[in-house]
Amino acid sequence: MTWIIDDTWMVIIGALAAIACALPGCFLLLRGMSMMGDAISHAVLPGLAVAFLVTGARASFTMFIGAAVVGVLTAVFTQWISTLGKVDRGASMGIVFTTLFAMGLLLIVQAADHVDLDPSCVLYGNIEWTTLDVAWEFTLGETLIEVPRAAVVLGAVTLLNLLITIAFFKELKISSFDPELATTQGINAQLMHYLLMTQVAITTVAAFEVVGSIIVIAMLITPAATAHLLTDRLGLMLLLSAIIGALSAGIGHLLAIVLPPLMGYSATTTSGMMAVTTGLFFIAAWLFAPRYGWITRLLQRKEVASPFSGSLPSD
Repeated sequence: MTWIIDDTWMVIIGALAAIACALPGCFLLLRGMSMMGDAISHAVLPGLAVAFLVTGARASFTMFIGAAVVGVLTAVFTQWISTLGKVDRGASMGIVFTTLFAMGLLLIVQAADHVDLDPSCVLYGNIEWTTLDVAWEFTLGETLIEVPRAAVVLGAVTLLNLLITIAFFKELKISSFDPELATTQGINAQLMHYLLMTQVAITTVAAFEVVGSIIVIAMLITPAATAHLLTDRLGLMLLLSAIIGALSAGIGHLLAIVLPPLMGYSATTTSGMMAVTTGLFFIAAWLFAPRYGWITRLLQRKEVASPFSGSLPSD
């Protein structure tokens, strides 16, 4: 019974991480800033290190605040370098996140005797162990329900992203497609940019422990890219990306349990299979999407080119 509850919580936590990432991920994709999540996920390392060096403790809340602050600064520095230095946005991202990541490594070295930095956890997250860190518990009938801290944090971040998306849907939509038009309509496009970057920073830091710095990029971008192939309507794109992300969490966890024994391996990570599942969804959409699918367009071209595609002449 315990393992069923643990598996259920892992799926819930993975789904919350995917949904939280998918909402701002759609706007990142439309703005051509897909790799900003990658930059922030690498740049949060100095925030984690400074939080430890200042407080001398590995308290999760302190680490979260430190990483979130540095995540927002990553977006700010990237924008400054791109605007003031006339540098390509992609290059400015590379400059900022590699510099901050290197600084974080140096700070970690200074505290190497006191900080446990598991490389696999940094890359792939630690979703299998999140159920052991219980935030609060309650009794439902005769069953003791233990709610993991990761579920509480990611639930709050998901709700925050949903509220921001609903409250500023028009502003985020117009400023993502045409910042100049947004300005003429009285919308502060710069403010919307930093609001989105703050969302991405908080979401990336919240999902960091669960899916790691690498796989969080898959959660940010792949469901959004898949949904973009399926629809041109932003509202529906947001909904589809959240659904695809949640399904990827459930199916990915199931595949992580079923596939390794069939292939002769002992185990694999749930977060890794979540990323694989999002990739499979994207491939399916790329091939079979009703309007933009490669096979769909190929069949449409063959139908148009067929000599029997038109109507028969009348006698």
